[in-house]
Amino acid sequence: MRISVDREACVGSGNCVFFAQGVFDQHPDGRVLLLVGEPDEGLRAATLTAAANCPVQAISVNDA
Repeated sequence: MRISVDREACVGSGNCVFFAQGVFDQHPDGRVLLLVGEPDEGLRAATLTAAANCPVQAISVNDA
């Protein structure tokens, strides 16, 4: 699983950090900061939940 984020689209809701703290953080400007671009299977469910709960769909998940 590969994750990418669109920092320009991010509105700083913090949902990503709430659901997947080990994968995402918030930059001092409030926008998403990707910590792990290819999370292991143990973080899969949390990462998918974070992406699904992003209010502006700034998180992309690629299973390729």
